[in-house]
Amino acid sequence: QVDVAAMARLFGYVDVTDTGFIVAVLSIAFNPLFWNVVARWEHKTRMFSRVFGSAHAACYCLGAVILLLNCVRSHCFTEAMKSQPKLEGWDCHWTYYSGLAISAVGTLFVISSFLALGFTGTFLGDYFGILMEAKVTSFPFSVLDNPMYWGSTAIYLGWSLM
Repeated sequence: QVDVAAMARLFGYVDVTDTGFIVAVLSIAFNPLFWNVVARWEHKTRMFSRVFGSAHAACYCLGAVILLLNCVRSHCFTEAMKSQPKLEGWDCHWTYYSGLAISAVGTLFVISSFLALGFTGTFLGDYFGILMEAKVTSFPFSVLDNPMYWGSTAIYLGWSLM
């Protein structure tokens, strides 16, 4: 038997029928689905490498598309957050600064991951046949298994609190 009281309370604070919320959820779900399907298709067929003339050019193009989609996702997320109801007790300075700190830590993980992996390492270069010489074990990979994902999650959590 499941107690649904907690979920009922949660839905009292989240308007799941808001168009902005639905668009944000769809963009959050679409992005990783899109880039994984494209990368796997490239790995199987090498079609983008042939079209762009090289694996590096194709990877850079996919990376640019991923960055553009991330900007759209962030915009949709921001607009959805603006239209959602606020928790009265959380609308204060300590929540804002906590969110800012969480976002800062997330940004540290995302940027340091990008610097450790490089552009092609970050944007699915292995699917294009662009392999790194060795596994990256330096910070932030020495602290977390998936620092890019954890960092992005922290950024959005912090942003939500702010």
